Amino acid sequence: MPAAAFFLFALFRIRERRGSRYLTLALGVAIGAGYIVITGLSFAESFHFVEYGLVALLFYRAWRPMEDGSALLLPVLAGTLAGTFDEWFQWFIPIRAGEARDVGLNTIAIGCGLLFAIAIDPPARLRLALRRESVPRAGAWAAALVLIFGLFVQSVHLGYDISDDEAGSFRSHYTAAGLSAAGLERAQRWRDRPPVVMRRLSREDQYMAEGLWHVQRRNQAWSAGDAFSAWHENRILEKFFAPVLDTPSYVSASGHRWPPEQRIDAEQRAAGDRGAYVSDAQPSPVYVWPKPLYWAAHLFLLALILRLCLRFSS
Repeated sequence: MPAAAFFLFALFRIRERRGSRYLTLALGVAIGAGYIVITGLSFAESFHFVEYGLVALLFYRAWRPMEDGSALLLPVLAGTLAGTFDEWFQWFIPIRAGEARDVGLNTIAIGCGLLFAIAIDPPARLRLALRRESVPRAGAWAAALVLIFGLFVQSVHLGYDISDDEAGSFRSHYTAAGLSAAGLERAQRWRDRPPVVMRRLSREDQYMAEGLWHVQRRNQAWSAGDAFSAWHENRILEKFFAPVLDTPSYVSASGHRWPPEQRIDAEQRAAGDRGAYVSDAQPSPVYVWPKPLYWAAHLFLLALILRLCLRFSS
């Protein structure tokens, strides 16, 4: 409904240069609709096109008087930076999730919103090249985006491979030693203060969140009759996330540990399959990239942006 209202408003507003402005409006609608159909976005995800379309419109209005390429470039950079902060914030609070895929969705929505903004309020004249005085500003926004997005990806998507001869392997944001230390700390803290109340605006416990990934994957596998996967997910929980199994929480008042008879049944069913197990419990990608190389690539990109700024502003 909001998208249809904005579209009708645009049709009513456009009175001059109709051909090019209608084409720009149609292009924005086509890109947004095509992305939604191709990727199969949910209703909630599709609403990003309304939210970030408005963000793009506001940034465009702020920089429209510049009448050079920065009037188009800066809204995209600033809007994507806002979208990165949004997803990063969501990753830190319970119930919500943030990932690089959603930052990409936000950027597509910003592009569509920018096309809408140009259609309803085109600049009097516009050249795509940047004026010399616009180069440092564009470079600063680009450098900020590279740095913040790099930190976001490190927090959300970089992790470690954890391997165990019996449980199998899985990926985590913690090292094996980090999981052990976090387990001991949670066992002591939760003994007196179990997490039985979920506070929506609070710092999410990432250790608990990872444990719940494996609880969910174990339960899904057991319900589907996949005893092999369920058994190995349970062993991952027993070895690395025992406090999540034993502590009452806002998810389960009795914890998540299997009764002895169910555990014995699962072990017997899985005994015949000796294949290696690799867990796929994480809901969003976790990459095992060497952090020195990762940041070397970011520093190179930042240096390249600085070099281009110096070249074209001098």
